[in-house]
Amino acid sequence: MIPNEASRPLRVALVAPLHESVPPQFYGGTERVVSYLAEELVRQGQRVTLFATGDSVTCAELRSMWPRGLRLDPDCRDPLAPHIAMLHDVIESADEFDVIHFHVDYLHFAAARLLRLPAVTTLHGRLDNAELAPLYRRYADMPVVSISDAQRRPLPWARWAGTVHHGLPPGLLRAGPGDGGYLAFVGRISPEKRPDRAIRIARRAGLPLRIAAKVEKTDQPYFEAVVKPLLGPGVEFVGEIGDRDKQEFLGHARALLFPIDWPEPFGLVMIESLACATPVIAYACGSVPEVLRDGVDGRIVASEDEAVEAVARIDAIDRAACRASFESRFTAERMASDYVAIYRTLAAAGAHTPMEAAA
Repeated sequence: MIPNEASRPLRVALVAPLHESVPPQFYGGTERVVSYLAEELVRQGQRVTLFATGDSVTCAELRSMWPRGLRLDPDCRDPLAPHIAMLHDVIESADEFDVIHFHVDYLHFAAARLLRLPAVTTLHGRLDNAELAPLYRRYADMPVVSISDAQRRPLPWARWAGTVHHGLPPGLLRAGPGDGGYLAFVGRISPEKRPDRAIRIARRAGLPLRIAAKVEKTDQPYFEAVVKPLLGPGVEFVGEIGDRDKQEFLGHARALLFPIDWPEPFGLVMIESLACATPVIAYACGSVPEVLRDGVDGRIVASEDEAVEAVARIDAIDRAACRASFESRFTAERMASDYVAIYRTLAAAGAHTPMEAAA
């Protein structure tokens, strides 16, 4: 990019996973963030092309890579194959873009390096698995973006282009009254999300718990053996919900329980809850201390005893302050502006920097 063209619209390709539509019909954090980013980049005047499933809905130019989200496609048996085909199409059209923003983990690393693609990758998942470090060492020259500073800890030596916290459109969710008299749990039914812990906290606190979550096939044994036996009076399992249902579900909740037991890279539901003016009670894992301000928009705890106590004192948290925290820190406008700054830096530097120069 020529320096005096620094303000011209950027030609941005967003490469989304194909597991869900963009935005997803139900659960799907990465695809939901890609959607918010795409729409806001378009609103800010960038020229955006979205590589995603054909059932995606966007103001950007959509290039359909598969008819529908693979998770809900009963005919899909090999989800990797459509992703490889998508990567081929992205490579063929690379000259059309100033920057290609990947959201598919490391799938494209070899091609991006060899072809010197103008690429940057947002890493959406956990990075502490032992097999990841050797891979990222091999591709230590690849520019990557973290979604929290905490996410970086296993790979501090990676070529971090920045940290960009997720953001939501300010009008997507509105402040709710919190008058439903229940606690909420939203997410996946999985051991690291600890719905069992949420159930125990709610019962000890004497409040009903409503669980809105999906159950993946891999987590079905955990659901059957651990969670299902805990369901009963005072605990309602409502299943998977979409954006349209979150307003009522979170907006009427007294608080959101986020009792995680893993290094959470971000935790989108926390800012969805804040957007609804609903405070969050969360364990101090991963990104939680970055997202929440203890005593301002939620409570950060280290045990079930502390969580139960936090429920008892949750009305001391000002719901208006929760909404204000969202508006000042977690909007899609701020997220997109952060990414544009990264795009312009990378575009000004030209194509992908070879490994020897980055070392």
